[in-house]
Amino acid sequence: MQESLEDDKALDMVSINLLGKTMFADAMVIASGRSDRHIGSIATHLVKRLKDAGIKPVRTEGLRQGDWVLVDAGDIIVHLFRPEVRQFYNLEKMWSVDTSVQDSAGRAAV
Repeated sequence: MQESLEDDKALDMVSINLLGKTMFADAMVIASGRSDRHIGSIATHLVKRLKDAGIKPVRTEGLRQGDWVLVDAGDIIVHLFRPEVRQFYNLEKMWSVDTSVQDSAGRAAV
């Protein structure tokens, strides 16, 4: 999967381990493209390569709009963004930051 993204010149790839954080996937990959057209091309090629590798079903969301495309390959979810959309949603922070509530002394609240 990473090779496909690299071949299509995806930018700023980040992999996030989701084991123990969610049940819908084991990993998430986030990458950017230069334009809607670039993102659509990356997504289309990735889906073809995943299907050719025997990974089925592979589903997509957002391919028509192209500013944020989600590729669902089962255990791995790939988000492809235009840079400004990626910055707005900031999924890296959402999935990487400890979300436990802390008291004023910095201790985890129960």
